[in-house]
Amino acid sequence: MLKKRYLTLYIVDDLKDKMVFVGGPRQVGKTTLCRNFVATHFKNHSYFNWDNRADRKAIIAASWPGDTELLIFDEIHKYRQWKGFIKGEYDKLKDAYKFLITGSARLDLYRRGGDSMQGRYHYYRLHPFTLPEIENATYKSMVMNEISVGTGFHQEALDMLDTFGGFPEPVTKQNKRHLRRWHNEKIERMFREDILDVQTIRDIGSIKLLSDILPSKVGSLLSLNAIREDLEVSHRAITHWMDILETFYYHFRIYPYATKKIRSLKKEPKLYVWDWSEVEDEAARFENLIASHLLKYVHFVTDYEGYKAELYYLRDVDKREVDFLVTINGKPWFAAEVKLNDTAVSPSLIYFKDRLSIPYVYQVVKRDKTDKLERGIRIISAGKFLAGFV
Repeated sequence: MLKKRYLTLYIVDDLKDKMVFVGGPRQVGKTTLCRNFVATHFKNHSYFNWDNRADRKAIIAASWPGDTELLIFDEIHKYRQWKGFIKGEYDKLKDAYKFLITGSARLDLYRRGGDSMQGRYHYYRLHPFTLPEIENATYKSMVMNEISVGTGFHQEALDMLDTFGGFPEPVTKQNKRHLRRWHNEKIERMFREDILDVQTIRDIGSIKLLSDILPSKVGSLLSLNAIREDLEVSHRAITHWMDILETFYYHFRIYPYATKKIRSLKKEPKLYVWDWSEVEDEAARFENLIASHLLKYVHFVTDYEGYKAELYYLRDVDKREVDFLVTINGKPWFAAEVKLNDTAVSPSLIYFKDRLSIPYVYQVVKRDKTDKLERGIRIISAGKFLAGFV
């Protein structure tokens, strides 16, 4: 059964004014979102996939049906001149058609030549399913206010997401054997059908090996030098490959929050993967699940509400650390420390709360039915905490 996605109505609304670009990982549901949900709000739509030979010919010929309201272009970033092409068609035909463009590389960053699209489109990043989507929670704008956590603890939905991740197919099947096979096929297709279509990579075996290694690095400070030594490649190569995998939404990195108020680390990022079900260690997987929920919210607040929202972690030279800090326009909004079961308040949370005057501070635990306030810090079950996002 198809489940309506959280971006549907926002995209429909934005199409009234501009083009809409939707980026996101392979198999996260971009095509389903556009064809099965967004398109139903228009009388007729036409779908063109650059990977399809007949569609490719129609795109090059600029042959659009006259009775169509909405044109959907999928994976068109693989066409070298795609930006100039789309810009030209939009400028010429924007009064006749709405334009919706999707792709599994970052359409806002991927530079393949052509004129700038600035001012012509809204960009959304589609994320995997998260707890609020699974539970059909209603989104409420709460920027710089306390997280609207609701009343339920949603432990069953949390456990399901922890096991199967948030990608539509595993969430629908909820079968571990199917999940293992899906992992293998997804990675192989990402390289064969996405990365190699737009990148020249001489040592494809080593970058595949890198993708195998990364889930074991989740939640820890990322040392490219250590990975470089493991793979016996140059620093330049490992840096390039990490950027490629990030561009194609395999992993994401968050960086330490820098301010004069604390002696913070300067550059070392922490790494997480978009599909947290690949992470074997329970504590690291749970931390990745929380990171993914927070990144989805930060992206939504940026893409839709227009705030400059960022996700960081906190760590100083004395090795005090807090897993996550969300800022709005550079100002701390809330911090979250992630624990499996420990409900004793983290001393680092107390320190950073006071030092940075963080308005809202949470210790998020995996255990059920926990919600209490100690020393200005809310210790709360993950299911209840996450229900307040998107």
